[in-house]
Amino acid sequence: MQKDKRTIYSWALYDWANSAYATTVMAGFFPIFFKSYYSADVEATLSTAHLGFANSISSFIIVLIAPLLGAMADSGSLKKRFLFLFAYLGILMSAALALVSQGEWQLAAFIYILGNVGFMGADVFYDGLLPSISDRKNVDYVSGLGFALGYLGGGILFALNVAMVQNFSLLGLENEAEAIKVAFLSVAIWWALFSLPLFLFVEEKKGESKSALVLVKDGFIRLKNTFGKIREIKGIFLFLLAYWLYIDGVDTIIRMAVDYGMAIGFDSKNLIFALLIVQFVGFPATLLFAKIAQLWDTKKAIFLAIGIYLFITLWATMMQEVYEFYILAVMIALVQGGIQALSRSYYSRMIPKEHAGEFFGFYNFLGKFAAILGPLLVALVALFSQNSRASIGSVSILFILGAILLYFVDEKKTADDAKNALK
Repeated sequence: MQKDKRTIYSWALYDWANSAYATTVMAGFFPIFFKSYYSADVEATLSTAHLGFANSISSFIIVLIAPLLGAMADSGSLKKRFLFLFAYLGILMSAALALVSQGEWQLAAFIYILGNVGFMGADVFYDGLLPSISDRKNVDYVSGLGFALGYLGGGILFALNVAMVQNFSLLGLENEAEAIKVAFLSVAIWWALFSLPLFLFVEEKKGESKSALVLVKDGFIRLKNTFGKIREIKGIFLFLLAYWLYIDGVDTIIRMAVDYGMAIGFDSKNLIFALLIVQFVGFPATLLFAKIAQLWDTKKAIFLAIGIYLFITLWATMMQEVYEFYILAVMIALVQGGIQALSRSYYSRMIPKEHAGEFFGFYNFLGKFAAILGPLLVALVALFSQNSRASIGSVSILFILGAILLYFVDEKKTADDAKNALK
């Protein structure tokens, strides 16, 4: 039992490690620094477009490679090796951002794209390890523990970095720009250090040794077969469609909340504070949601989270005061980690362990594809309506459609169908 606990906590601690990149780099400092420092001499609207393209390109790369690499990892039992390669790509790129000079936006965007590919690519194999370190009884808890530690770890480092940037002179730094570069370097150190337990203590079942050519060939064969089976296994197909829709809504709110707050006149300092609220409330809330799923039902708990998100989206269209943004930030924190963790654990119950990599390749494929299309929906509605409130309100349709499809998913029947189809 002690070994099982060590394995579980070592796996979950990787979320603590890589969430530093998600908070300090992706959500926090890089978007602001890209506009004010790396793109100092570029028109504001053009720098926004450059950043948008960088985000879309990195997501599109993962969309293209995730299913195949997941299948290859299953074929050769290479999940930990691929996780290591992608994680340390992200780690090196985080450190490299500290070396980019003012005005070098092209280099900054290129490094950021590679960093995102490392961050998102590693998640494919991190998720793929979940079925092998947990069972049906504790998978909600294990998945929730990972996300909860991610919120706490990412929030702690982000809070320290915000304090450092605001008080740079006390630390002997010349200006905010130098402090932000140190923050990027701190992400690399944090991510590398807290990834070690996973690589040292999480074991992966050994597979037969294969050449690179055979791995690629086997990967394509498994990918083709799995895609065909997903289309045949009604429950998995319905769940992936449902997940694509509602997680599209979740990701869109994550990516567009700060932009929306600024569009309706809120100060950026208030928005950063709201982001910190999400991190620290998200830690206990994710564990609470995992407990609710254990005591109640995972599917029902996901429905609860979708319903709260729908309420949040509709309230956001009528929001007038900054205190309302804080209230919505707390509400998002209560369900964001929960819906992510429970979706992952619910899906893991329905797929065979020996095919986890390729199935989670498709799972992450849809998650990253949502990251491309969701913000596009908001942008198009804003363009045609010329109304920021209408654009954020359009996200509600994603939650409604996702909930409808999820209603028709039967977990136990789907797991049996998947097992039979992949014999």
